[in-house]
Amino acid sequence: MKSTPVVKVSFKQQMLQAREDAIIRAVNLLLAEKGFDAMTVDEVAAAVGIAKASLYKHFPSKEDLACAAMVRVMQRAQDYIGTLPQDDTPLNKLRAVVRWTMELKLAGEMPSLPSQNSSLRATLVASRDYMDGLMEVSDELGAWIEAAQAQGAINSGIPAIAVLYTLYARACDPVLEFLKMGGQYDDARIVELVLSTCFDGLNAR
Repeated sequence: MKSTPVVKVSFKQQMLQAREDAIIRAVNLLLAEKGFDAMTVDEVAAAVGIAKASLYKHFPSKEDLACAAMVRVMQRAQDYIGTLPQDDTPLNKLRAVVRWTMELKLAGEMPSLPSQNSSLRATLVASRDYMDGLMEVSDELGAWIEAAQAQGAINSGIPAIAVLYTLYARACDPVLEFLKMGGQYDDARIVELVLSTCFDGLNAR
């Protein structure tokens, strides 16, 4: 049996990758804090500690910077979904994914989605990595939504696509920040409160 050859990565390549990772982390945090329109390339360069000219060697535009961060978040979502127990119920898996996205947002690690007319949207649509990741996550969540509706765990009268977008919206839900600013609840309690309103509704039981 032949062993798979080990591909050696040069020190220079390792350093370049480490720098790109640092850039993407900085962009991710700035997108979460300020959003795409308010974020500047100067802020990214300052956060990483490199010259703006060096930054452009890795990413040629602000849109490319933000796209790389969005691709990374999509990859994290795919990885997280892959860790969920296969035998768990569809509803529990949906709740787990929504909980995970809200925890990221409260930790300041969830990039704000671009506005409808943002130049970033065109870059995201043109990114195969982003679109493939988005479709994979959407297909997985969509299948769980339909299964949960078939089991009576989610209202079958609501189109699955509407449920999907409602769940996606929790990744940019301002209610999380409002509750955190109030200072009455810790992050874990805030997540549980919003999960309850999202999945259980507001009707008295």
